Amino acid sequence: MRRSLQAGLLVLCGLGLLHVSLVTDLYLRYVKEGMRPPLIATGAVLLLLGLASAVLDRGREDGHSGHSGHSGHSGHGGHGGHSGHGHDHSGPPRVAWLLLLPALSLLCYAPPALGAYTAARQSAKPVVHRDDFEPLPRTSPLPMTLSDFTSRVREDRGQAVKGRVVRMTGFVTPGDGDGWDLTRLVLNCCAADAQSVKVRVHGGPVPPADTWVTVTGTWHPGGTLGTASAPVALDARTVTEVPRPTNGYQDALPPGETAVR
Repeated sequence: MRRSLQAGLLVLCGLGLLHVSLVTDLYLRYVKEGMRPPLIATGAVLLLLGLASAVLDRGREDGHSGHSGHSGHSGHGGHGGHSGHGHDHSGPPRVAWLLLLPALSLLCYAPPALGAYTAARQSAKPVVHRDDFEPLPRTSPLPMTLSDFTSRVREDRGQAVKGRVVRMTGFVTPGDGDGWDLTRLVLNCCAADAQSVKVRVHGGPVPPADTWVTVTGTWHPGGTLGTASAPVALDARTVTEVPRPTNGYQDALPPGETAVR
């Protein structure tokens, strides 16, 4: 690979990162929101390295062309093998070309966010053990995150969610057998370590996979509420399609709503 092409590849990679992290919010499909500053910095460094490499390479070419007239040294017959010293065969391996596709994809067509395909192949995120729960407000329907609902169903011995109408938002993951899963994917760092939080939904319409919906309903009875035997499930009353949140990799309530603990 010629140095000029290497410089162009660095520039493309830098522009791709800056496009998804600075110009748009596409980076939220792959990493947490807190990773935006490092992505911007990395994109800027790659862009500057590519431009600097292009400038230095141009300077070398100009320098070599200025000395091309000194051809008298090539007449040493015994040293004719040295004539190849002006050619630099060192450089990055051909595998570096593989960077071209992701760089172009970030600029032209960013891969979609993770969704039902990933969630369907994962087990649900383990419940974080809790010993104390605050009283639930009287609001009805009660807005809850999927994680909070899961904790209440499996850990709250006071059975505060029994008979309560709750409202949760997530995307649709088709389920086996009866019902489907209301799902959220939560990142620790990037899309590679995503974990799913799921609530099985019974009744109501079954939207297409990856559709973002808000579901209202009541806990689906089974086992003993407040223990591990209780199903993390909902009997749906309404299922309403909603736009995908800007940052879909958080198990969070819509803006303006306060989570309960």
